[in-house]
Amino acid sequence: MNGIKARLVGYLESLRFPWLLLVTSLLFLVNVFVPDAIPFVDEILLALVAVVLGRLKRKKPAGPEA
Repeated sequence: MNGIKARLVGYLESLRFPWLLLVTSLLFLVNVFVPDAIPFVDEILLALVAVVLGRLKRKKPAGPEA
């Protein structure tokens, strides 16, 4: 269990907006259980936003060029 937690923390530290990803993911989970007029449209959009936020990584600092 300790290795999984370390991997997750390492992944979240490499993201540009880790809290925004967590909030979006939480909203997605809440939205799955709340009924709506047009089924699955908002769930799909929130899932896509969460995926895009999950793919945004921090830019690596430019080191001295050799």
